[in-house]
Amino acid sequence: MTEPDDNIKAAAGVLNYGPFRLTPPLIEAALSGYSDAPMRRLAKRFGCPMALCEVFLDRFVMEVTKRSKARFYLAVKPEDHPCGAQLMGSEPEEFRAAALRLLQCGFDLIDLNFACPVKKVLGRARGGSLMADPRRALEIVQTVREALPDSVPLSVKLRKGFDETPGSEEDFFTLLDGLLSRGVAGITLHGRTVQQGYQGKSDWDFIRNVKRYLIEDKKRPDFFVIGSGDLFTADDCVKRYRETSVDGLALARGVIGNPWLFPQAAAALAGEPIPPSPDLEEQKEVILRHWSESEALYGAKRTTMMMRKFLIRYAALHPKGEEVKRAFVSFRGREGMENVLQRFYK
Repeated sequence: MTEPDDNIKAAAGVLNYGPFRLTPPLIEAALSGYSDAPMRRLAKRFGCPMALCEVFLDRFVMEVTKRSKARFYLAVKPEDHPCGAQLMGSEPEEFRAAALRLLQCGFDLIDLNFACPVKKVLGRARGGSLMADPRRALEIVQTVREALPDSVPLSVKLRKGFDETPGSEEDFFTLLDGLLSRGVAGITLHGRTVQQGYQGKSDWDFIRNVKRYLIEDKKRPDFFVIGSGDLFTADDCVKRYRETSVDGLALARGVIGNPWLFPQAAAALAGEPIPPSPDLEEQKEVILRHWSESEALYGAKRTTMMMRKFLIRYAALHPKGEEVKRAFVSFRGREGMENVLQRFYK
C-alpha cells in the first residue's frame, strides 16, 4: 500500500469527540443487530477507543428498562467507557426521555440516528426520513440538547441526503447549519443517500466537500466530521482519511467478524507497518473469546442464536470460507461450534 505522508502521520492521532480524546481516530459504528456489548468489548480489546451500541428505538429504551432484559442491552461496565448510545425515533419528547434514561444507565454520550434507510423505519417517520424534514430533525436535536448536561456530547448520524435531487442536498446543508448552531459536537456522515440504502458506493467526495465547507467558512472548529462507508481494509482507511481531511473514521460492516481491522487501520494511519492477518489459531482464540463473552451475558441457549451471524462473518477470513460458513450455519450449541473449530481451525 502507499505509505501515508508526514501530514497524515501528524494528523491521524486524536479525534476530539466532545471531551473525549480518541486515539487512534476510529470508532466502531452503531450496527443494528450486531454491536451489542460483547462485540463492543472485543473491539476495545483490539484498540478501538470508543464503540457505539446498536441503535435503540426511543420507546424501546423506556420499556426495556422496566424489565430484566435491560441487562442485555443497557448494562455498562467500567471497561466500556467511553461508550455511546444511538437513538432513533420521531417524537422530540420521546427522544428526550430516552436520552436521559440512557445517561442514567451509564452511557457517556448520545448519538441521534437520522440515517437508517430501512423501509419500515422510514414509513414511521424515523431514521433517514428526517433527512427530508430538517425542521423536525432540528426540533428533535434542540429538545435533546437542552435536556442533556453540557458535559455530555450530542452527535448525529447523517447520510448525504434523502435522495440525489438538488432539493435533498439543500435540505442536508440546512440541517447541517442547524446542527452547528444548536450545540451538537459533530456528525458521522455516510456517503450514500437514504434511498440508496447500501447499494452502490459511498460518496467520499461529498464527505470531503462537507469538511471543506466547514473549514472554509470557519464554522465551529471544534465540530467534528467522522466519515463512514465502505471501509473494509487498512488501505481504505488511509485513502479516505487522506483524501477528505475528516476528523475520524467509523468502521462498520468491515469489523463484523474482523476486529483485526482496528489495529491494522490504526497502524496504517500512524504510518507504521500493518499487522498481518490473523492465522487460524488466533482466529480460533478470538471466536472462543467472543462466544464466552456472549454466553456470560445471554446464557447458553440464547448465545447460539446471537453468535451464528458473527461466526458466518468470521468465516470470511478462513481460506475455506464458504465451507466454514456452511458449517457455522448448521451447528447446534457450544459443542457444535467447537466441533467446527476443531475441524477447520487446527
